Amino acid sequence: MPRAPFHDYKRLSSYHITISKHSLSPYWGELTGVLPGVWIRRSAIGDIIARKIYQMPGLSPSLKMWQYIVMPDHLHFLVNVCAPLPRHLGHYISMFKNAVIQEARVNHGIDCPIFKEDYHDRIIYPGKSIQTVFDYIRANPYRLGVRIACPENFRRINRISIGGTEVMAYGNIQLLDNPFKGQVVVHRRDTEAEHEANKARWLHIAANGGVLVSPFISSAEKGVRAVAEEAGGKIILITNTPFGERFKPAEHDFNLCAEGRLLLLAPLEPRVLSRAECMFMNSLAAKIAGF
Repeated sequence: MPRAPFHDYKRLSSYHITISKHSLSPYWGELTGVLPGVWIRRSAIGDIIARKIYQMPGLSPSLKMWQYIVMPDHLHFLVNVCAPLPRHLGHYISMFKNAVIQEARVNHGIDCPIFKEDYHDRIIYPGKSIQTVFDYIRANPYRLGVRIACPENFRRINRISIGGTEVMAYGNIQLLDNPFKGQVVVHRRDTEAEHEANKARWLHIAANGGVLVSPFISSAEKGVRAVAEEAGGKIILITNTPFGERFKPAEHDFNLCAEGRLLLLAPLEPRVLSRAECMFMNSLAAKIAGF
């Protein structure tokens, strides 16, 4: 995945890292138990991954591991760079991967790719609640259990309160729980440099598993959405038209819903698309991006 061109990965910061399983690798564990009390019973490879991720701070005294969870097909961990790193953070992630691959081959005879190439990173900026990320990682087994039990990527909710505003919702409601959300809004007064910097930040969020939130009204905002979707990004789309009784998304949005990558939010009553309405939808997007 693309690293953030505006960020120095050697400096003091915290990161939420996600690494996915290679398609040829055995699963790293299996979901066990009954909701809400589910957990992951790790496989042999999962145990190796857990052990090596726990040992990762030994690769550099600048690294501190705060939280991790090994899922059947991916790994989440929250790592803190508490002193300047001599090398890019990606170097130590590669060392971790190689250590897992070597032990799996030598001690378990597992001689196949284990990790999908590259990884996702989310930068934890000052002001972002670390506890929110802790909770998100810890709740991964529960969310997996919910998805298995309730494949509701086309779920419709006729009334839900978001940021004090009652709206209708359609799609993957869990996108609201993603702690890495960014509001997409392009102002006429933005300089070209400001727009390009914002666009780079939004696309980094989208390409690394976060969610972009916006009514996506202007052509520039639509352009950001198009590129983000091509990168596999997730979208919370705010509209000004309520869902009809037999509402079904158009083909493009239908396919995004099928992939769990879209949540549509609409007012309870029709609203005219005026400047005031655009400002209202953008303010709702800002609220959603903030929690």
